[in-house]
Amino acid sequence: MSDPSTAGAPSLKRPDADIGLLRRLRAVARLGHMAAYLCFISLWMRWRFEAMDQRTQLARMQAWSAGVFRCLGVKLVVRGLAPHPGPKLVVGNHVSWMDIMSINVVAPSRFVSKAEVAQWPIVGRMVTLAGTLYLERARRRDAMRVLGLLTQSLRDGHTAAVFPEGTTGDGHQLLHFHANLLQSAIDADVPVQPVAIRYSDADHAISPSAAFVGDTSVVESLWWIACADQLTVHVTVMPPQRVDHADRRALATRLHDEIAQALSSEH
Repeated sequence: MSDPSTAGAPSLKRPDADIGLLRRLRAVARLGHMAAYLCFISLWMRWRFEAMDQRTQLARMQAWSAGVFRCLGVKLVVRGLAPHPGPKLVVGNHVSWMDIMSINVVAPSRFVSKAEVAQWPIVGRMVTLAGTLYLERARRRDAMRVLGLLTQSLRDGHTAAVFPEGTTGDGHQLLHFHANLLQSAIDADVPVQPVAIRYSDADHAISPSAAFVGDTSVVESLWWIACADQLTVHVTVMPPQRVDHADRRALATRLHDEIAQALSSEH
């Protein structure tokens, strides 16, 4: 989970600028439903989650991610192939904190996140128990530590997911892919599974309500999402790719181009 990017930050009016009272009341109800749901999940995880086997944990994370979408009135549409069975590195574009739940519904994964997320109320404990790998950005060499942990996780048979852009974009264009964490798939000799993520709503092929960019706060983002009309996340799962003897920079370029093409063909 990355910080919101200043690249492509929306310069137009706020996504909730013209909505009426009924939609605002609906948004309040959605957020209340989500808060109650997350509190229930947090308490449940505290007492039961760690005692489960890995398969059951992944199934729970998948169900809970879908549940958050239902609370917020977000529809999920999945296209393409079924995810590759077994360990793999899922690689996707990054628009919103909702990308994590979008991938978890399709292919439950371990994620790399900024360390501050561990301190977030309710959510922090949830993502920690789910096996999130935390990156201390203030420590220059911490990326190497996380790369080692990510590689070992893949070797141990887990599915992991990364966002090579390193930050969020507005959904209109794909940012540069950084190659560092892709080395984990090469070192662990597991396939990469590219996914393309796009958000639409009743009025936009690319929804401004979903973009977590610029100086947008988490609270603002939640409000915009709850206010959105027919917000839909489209996840396109592309064929897995072997990475035997691959060069990570060439791999990053190839994945970038394939995801960009998939996004452009959707609208």
